[in-house]
Amino acid sequence: MSPWPLLISLVLLIANGFFVGAEFALTAVRRTKLAQLEADGNKRAKAAMKSIRELSLMLAGAQLGITMMSFGLGYLAEPAVADVIERALLGIVDIPDAILHSISFTVALAIVVFLHMVVGEMAPKNIAIAEPERSTLAIAIPFRLFVNVFRPFIYLMNSAANATLRLLRVEPVDEINPSHSAQELGAMIAESAREGLLETFEHKLLSGAIG
Repeated sequence: MSPWPLLISLVLLIANGFFVGAEFALTAVRRTKLAQLEADGNKRAKAAMKSIRELSLMLAGAQLGITMMSFGLGYLAEPAVADVIERALLGIVDIPDAILHSISFTVALAIVVFLHMVVGEMAPKNIAIAEPERSTLAIAIPFRLFVNVFRPFIYLMNSAANATLRLLRVEPVDEINPSHSAQELGAMIAESAREGLLETFEHKLLSGAIG
């Protein structure tokens, strides 16, 4: 058996994690430090800020990447792993070929799903949430390159999704607004004061600052 299907499957698994990390990092990162790095001429920060400014399109690109890698894994990884398991069991158990194939398929499917969930989904998601700034800078340039290559198709998908939202009377947005309104800040300050987290002087000072 050629090792290429397994090697390509490994690459697809890592790439799936890359796109998952990109999706979560771009939505979790705070822009303040990135904006400062961009002002200092950091190329990765510049690419990251460009991506954040068209976040809806970038998230559609991440979904496209995840879907492509998942299809590739389903096509290559499961048959390759099943073949390895079947060859290993041939010299150990003496059962009909149909049953042997079913066992190999089931075990291979379980292994591929487990690796896909842990390595390709959960681990990169947790890394991106725990270290959003570092993750965003790490994926910024290659992820933006991927989106630019597939931009026409991604734009078409994103436009179709936005049209669907408008049919449901939901107005799509291109980026997440991280700010709070004055009313929201006032409510947060009042709640902190009620819980004893702010002194009376601090409460008055903060309340006066937001009007």
